[in-house]
Amino acid sequence: MSSSKQDGVVAAKGRDNAEDPDIFRPFERLIEITIRGKAYNVPENNTILRCLQFLELQRISEAELCWNGTCQNCTVRVVENGRSRTAMSCRTDAKAGMAIEDINPAIDI
Repeated sequence: MSSSKQDGVVAAKGRDNAEDPDIFRPFERLIEITIRGKAYNVPENNTILRCLQFLELQRISEAELCWNGTCQNCTVRVVENGRSRTAMSCRTDAKAGMAIEDINPAIDI
């Protein structure tokens, strides 16, 4: 993946398939989430796992994932409104301002 950094936010570049309806839910804009203290721009209306795939297409596409919550290889620790919780990234939508503080090694970017 190539990326650029503007105003402290990392954004993916060269996403030929970023708007492919077979991969991502439809989106009109990118939202900012934080992963281990680093800000990233990712597509709105998508799960955390799809957002990670947006950032690291090959790595996430090749990971051993079921994409439906069974394997639990996609667990992350999410902080929202000051509360920390474990979530399955394939079942949890990314939200603007969301912070992800820990990622399962199977999907680490």
